Amino acid sequence: MDGGGGFMGPPPVPRSPEDVFRDYRARRAGLIKALTTDVEKFYVMCDPEKENLCLYGLPNETWEVNLPAEEVPPELPEPALGINFARDGMNEKDWLSLVAVHSDSWLLSVAYYFGARFGFDKESRKRLFTMINNLPTVYEVVTGTAKKEPKDKTPKNSNKSNKSGSKPSRQAEPNSRAPKMPPPKDEDESEEEEGEPQDDHDTALCGACGQSYDDFWICCDLCEKWFHGKCVKITPAKAEHIKQYKCPSCTGSKRAKV
Repeated sequence: MDGGGGFMGPPPVPRSPEDVFRDYRARRAGLIKALTTDVEKFYVMCDPEKENLCLYGLPNETWEVNLPAEEVPPELPEPALGINFARDGMNEKDWLSLVAVHSDSWLLSVAYYFGARFGFDKESRKRLFTMINNLPTVYEVVTGTAKKEPKDKTPKNSNKSNKSGSKPSRQAEPNSRAPKMPPPKDEDESEEEEGEPQDDHDTALCGACGQSYDDFWICCDLCEKWFHGKCVKITPAKAEHIKQYKCPSCTGSKRAKV
């Protein structure tokens, strides 16, 4: 399927949900190649010193890293902008996972753009979604979670966070100043008895990768955002000797921003 003919001109040729799904599957295959078998080439192309870059999956099952389209509005929805800026500011696996999540979002937006453009009714949209939903997401393929899906339950993640929440003792002051970012400190015992604090773990997101609670957190003393230690390359041992931690954003590193 081509990229469409813009918003002007004759009405588009009627396409079926199966046609759109084939386009989705081909673009998905290209993105998976970029993030798995071609990952070294992809990593090098995402140089943080370059301008805002996007990862595109193409209908011929290939991929490309390029600048966003200059045409406004674009013929197709655009992927996440500036993926290269976060490359050196976080762990490589976490960065690839983040790009995979944005790739899944982009694939769905392109598929349903075609669905709207070709006038799909309710049943056609449902059929398209069912076909898409039967495939593992790009994120599941890249991280390997598709195989482990039955084992990955939320309670396990919550218990894990409960055990490790009080590691960095220096985080007590920032936590009291910023209750909206609630990675746990000394609440291990109370959280096992009460269910409410576990919701806080789900709402707390890392300022670098945007994912939820992990084994070790550190808080920036300037912006009061929380970060996974691995995302900002800080270990629990190193944190014990840091009097005032400044995150990459606050130290002026543009590469820590997506």
